[in-house]
Amino acid sequence: MTRFEICIDSVEGALAAERAGADRVELCSALFDGGLTPSIGTIEVTLRSVSRIRVHVIVRPRAGDFIYSPLEIDAMVRDVQAAATVGAHGIVIGALTPEGDVDVPTTRRLIEAADGASITFHRAFDMVRQPFEALEQLIELGVDRVLTSGQEDSALAGAPLLADLVRKADGRIVIMPAGGINERNVARVVAATGADEFHFAALVTSDGPAIHRNPVPRMGGVLSRSEYQRSETSQERIGRIIGTVRP
Repeated sequence: MTRFEICIDSVEGALAAERAGADRVELCSALFDGGLTPSIGTIEVTLRSVSRIRVHVIVRPRAGDFIYSPLEIDAMVRDVQAAATVGAHGIVIGALTPEGDVDVPTTRRLIEAADGASITFHRAFDMVRQPFEALEQLIELGVDRVLTSGQEDSALAGAPLLADLVRKADGRIVIMPAGGINERNVARVVAATGADEFHFAALVTSDGPAIHRNPVPRMGGVLSRSEYQRSETSQERIGRIIGTVRP
């Protein structure tokens, strides 16, 4: 059966995904930056608020590249341990070398810290120089799934490589297409890739509740949205996307 993972950044997002029929969520913060490690409080409240859906937690300390310093790796190990300790069903990680290969020692260390939780290697995979070699390394490490757009801007554009990865994986690891999947293209991505699991966000922008508003300050500098707008996961959109594929 086709399975769907929803990228979210809030407890409310997890509940919306569960109500819409999704199978799993990737819990993040800072989706504007591609997803960073959420707080331990958000992880705990999400886990106790959902009843059916599985919660996988991303551990990524900052935006930018996936080449981490020893101190960043130490912090990631601690975050993985913390998420696993409070009951996260899975951990989402990714680390590369400057040459564009999987950082095997760091990945192994993070997997060990997860203490048996399911492991997803995130879209750092889209930055590796040899995707098929990287795939074999991740299989050998015991990673459960790879989140990837096929090294393109979207899963639809990367469908040829995604299909090749699915064939090469041959059931040894899950290839989970991601990137730009929506109501209009999900059926084409499913047909073109032959994958069984798919990852997408379903965000809508809404006006915040603030009555008094100072329009001048920007907390995130030039590249930021209005301080008085919120980005929220849409249960309706999730349902539409899933319903396009799943009867």
